[in-house]
Amino acid sequence: MQFHHHGYISADPRHLPAAGTGIDRPADLPDEIDVLIVGSGPAGMLLAAQMSQYPTVTTRLIERREGRLAIGQADGIQARSVETFQAFGFAERIIAEAYRITEMNFWAPDAADPSKIVRTARADDDPAGISEFPHLIVNQARVLDYFAEVAVDSPGRITPDYGIEFVGLTVGEGEFPVEVVVRYVAGDRAGQERTVRAKYVVGCDGARSRVREAIGRKHIGGQSQHAWGVMDVLAVTDFPDIRTKCAITSQAGSILHIPREGGYLFRMYVDLGEVPEGDNGRVRATPLDTIIAKANDILSPYTLDVKDVAWWSVYEVGHRVTDKFDDVEPGADHAPHVFICGDACHTHSAKAGQGMNVSMQDGFNLGWKLGAVLTGRAPEKLLETYSAERQVIAQNLIDFDKEWSTLMAKKPEEFSSPEELAEFYTSTAEFPAGFMTQYTPSMIIGEASQQDLATGYPVGKRFKSHAVVRIADTVPAQLGHHARADGRWRIYAFADRDATALRSWAEWMGTAPESPLQTFTPAGTDPDSVFDVKAIYQQDHAEVEMGDIPAVFLPRVGPFELIDYEKIYAADPRDDIFEARGIDRGGAVVVVRPDQYVAHVLPLSATQDLAAFFAQNMLPAHAPATV
Repeated sequence: MQFHHHGYISADPRHLPAAGTGIDRPADLPDEIDVLIVGSGPAGMLLAAQMSQYPTVTTRLIERREGRLAIGQADGIQARSVETFQAFGFAERIIAEAYRITEMNFWAPDAADPSKIVRTARADDDPAGISEFPHLIVNQARVLDYFAEVAVDSPGRITPDYGIEFVGLTVGEGEFPVEVVVRYVAGDRAGQERTVRAKYVVGCDGARSRVREAIGRKHIGGQSQHAWGVMDVLAVTDFPDIRTKCAITSQAGSILHIPREGGYLFRMYVDLGEVPEGDNGRVRATPLDTIIAKANDILSPYTLDVKDVAWWSVYEVGHRVTDKFDDVEPGADHAPHVFICGDACHTHSAKAGQGMNVSMQDGFNLGWKLGAVLTGRAPEKLLETYSAERQVIAQNLIDFDKEWSTLMAKKPEEFSSPEELAEFYTSTAEFPAGFMTQYTPSMIIGEASQQDLATGYPVGKRFKSHAVVRIADTVPAQLGHHARADGRWRIYAFADRDATALRSWAEWMGTAPESPLQTFTPAGTDPDSVFDVKAIYQQDHAEVEMGDIPAVFLPRVGPFELIDYEKIYAADPRDDIFEARGIDRGGAVVVVRPDQYVAHVLPLSATQDLAAFFAQNMLPAHAPATV
């Protein structure tokens, strides 16, 4: 973590000075808003935390509830989400309080006595070492709390406006084209309606999204006619794997068992069976006692004595994807102004643990794009890539969840072998971990024509971190962990053997008028305010002399123009990044988007290609914002 570059700080360095709209932030909604977020779920709160990094942008978040969420329904945190938490600065703290999944056990009927269950398999949660980050279980409310902390401690000082609900909107013309009607539902103004105008509106308001309805988008899909009871409980049991994630299949039905944070609480998804035609939702009135009794039947010969229930519900599995994630029809000649994220876009079963995770990635994808457009860094056309990228991912999620939830609902005799469920879990591990996403070529994703230069960094997939050594202080580091959710692009320059090509590239990057650094960095700002440029040398750190490092990798920042020494790294000889990530020994440039996805791979010599790539998705620093 870096600080002191604007002067000595003795307080918590995470609490950044207020700036722009964060100074004297008005208590009530202003009449004109740049970005209005509707809903304080995972997508909405991440988006607020992201937009708080842009203090010149007026962002407000309205939430119908009167205060913070106390008990969340989602609890599974995939490794990709923890990687995202790292970018927002709270991964270590949430890991400390969460339950960590390292293994999943599988139970099925005993061949000798099918009325009883036995353990049939154990599976490592990440057998292939997909990520250095863990798979966690923690209450959704705590995730929202952490994002809320980031939002209020960042320069924009964003806090939710509770007790205000979205009523409707219309999209017109002008600087603030979206007219939004809101209603106060709490406090002295309860029942009052008012109209505000916004440049952009983002609906993060759940499966029954009013924003989605207001722009005429449709949830497409249906229900699987299968019901599940879910309960978070404190209980006494003789089931031996009560503190291990388990998939349990028995003659009486199935349970997905998930230990919760804190050492005592756990969640069970209990199979309530097929829902008959014409049920019309009556299964949702199933009493808690019935769910507990069903769980005991499934667990036989073990018993479950429930002492306290923190939360419970009954639901029918549904799989739906919205037809488009913004308000613009395909082929239209104008950019979108209304977007939807999270459950407003996609709904599915909870058993794959994907809902909150994919929702947060929706918000991460959209947030930096809104920030770039509204600060004049990028053309408004950039916003069209949100729906184009995320709708495909949502459909992939639905397809995976259908397969997983169908397997979980199978009867024991329907499996081809007792190991079928475990084998599916292991073979598909990359998807539920959140790392299968791969964006296709666009204005922000280049062609993979030079992929052989960095085979371990597939273009369109997230940038996978690796161990390196920081040259200036010899500290072991993870290269990707230095990146923050601050809207900046990352450019990683991997040196050739003697760094000759690297020096030529650095000279061009730092001085050539057509280089991205010169073209898109606003005058009067730090040289790394738009592009975070780092060098990774092949040699041991002791063999790299500070005097030989080009100035572009040692930028002078802050009012005192202090040198930033945390952009220069060397390969760790114990675990060489060049070898591990397939980096060509002749060097390579890896371009990474603000949301951590690899945007391009190029040789050090392809300076004009690098300039052309950014010319298609950014605006010169002197150009006005096209909003």
